[in-house]
Amino acid sequence: MQRIAVGWLAWDLTGSAFWLGVVAFADLFPAVVASPIAGAVADRTDRVRLTIAVQSVVVAQAALLAALAATRVVTIPRLVALEFVLGIAQSFAQPARQSLMPGLVPREDLAAAVAMNSLTFNVARFSGPALAGVLIVKVGIVAPIAANALFYLFATATLPLLSVAAADRIGHAPSRSLLGETLEGFRYAARHPGIGRIMLFAGVIGVFARPTLELLPAFADGLFGRGAEGLAALTSATGFGALAAGTALVARGRVRGMTVLTLVSGLAMAVGSLLLAATSLFSVGLAGAASAAAAQMVHGISVQTLAQTAAERAMRGRVMSLWGLIVRACPAVGAIALGALAETIGLRPAVFTFAALSVPVFLRGMRGRRRVAAALERGIGPKRR
Repeated sequence: MQRIAVGWLAWDLTGSAFWLGVVAFADLFPAVVASPIAGAVADRTDRVRLTIAVQSVVVAQAALLAALAATRVVTIPRLVALEFVLGIAQSFAQPARQSLMPGLVPREDLAAAVAMNSLTFNVARFSGPALAGVLIVKVGIVAPIAANALFYLFATATLPLLSVAAADRIGHAPSRSLLGETLEGFRYAARHPGIGRIMLFAGVIGVFARPTLELLPAFADGLFGRGAEGLAALTSATGFGALAAGTALVARGRVRGMTVLTLVSGLAMAVGSLLLAATSLFSVGLAGAASAAAAQMVHGISVQTLAQTAAERAMRGRVMSLWGLIVRACPAVGAIALGALAETIGLRPAVFTFAALSVPVFLRGMRGRRRVAAALERGIGPKRR
């Protein structure tokens, strides 16, 4: 709900696709600096306590933004600054929270558990935008932001109730400096015959194929002329697509074949973006948004599952922090570049350009898929030094 409200608030303040990209950039890009460090922190501290601490920052950020919006003193610089704070907090929360997953379920159920986790997130993604659209129209922009602060507080308060295996709650006792362990995470991923390659593919495709969905307010109002109601419909369509894809992967429940799914879904994100941008029919745009989101869900679940399955327990936080870096920083770079290009040549040609650049990335990934699949789906990887 808050993400839709922030996007609409930025659009309402500026009417600019470029500033939409800047706001998305401020939220997502802090992961470039924070995520690698956050992964090392998650591997040497109590992951439950770390998650509680950083999610409390998210509560405070939402409460402050709601107060600024309610008193009508919110500005684009303040909005960008608060999104930057949110980006840092989420960068620390993501590796800590995701590293807990293998401590909650048996290894053979990990693929289904990761898919179920994404599915529950997308139940909110499906219903949240529709509720946000109604609240923005009927009550105002403050309501969905304040609701996020309240419900994030509830979610944070329940974390101590988790029963996590002791070995997965804390990765390992510190063996070297924080910087040394951060660099060790990069080296481990780079040496691994599967993790490094699949992360590189996800990063590049994240720049070219993922950022379209970050600019939905520009599509809803600037392209289709439907305002906040159109934004709610588009974002609900993305939630529905992601929900359907997540449900299918929960039912699938196995790791074998996920390398190819990762590659194909990367290309499918670009195809869905093309469909969204190429049409003037709102119904076709809804289908494009839904298909792009479904592909994004398949891609995200597949990469996350492969990385968690292949990584050593002591390295899991740092590996997942690299995934957090990719999933936040790469779309941020893509969003600001796509927004700037859209201001110059128009939204449709900009999306067409980015989609075209995704094709050679996909073809390059397909050429090395067998080696990557062998390393990730059968657990072949390097030994730590």
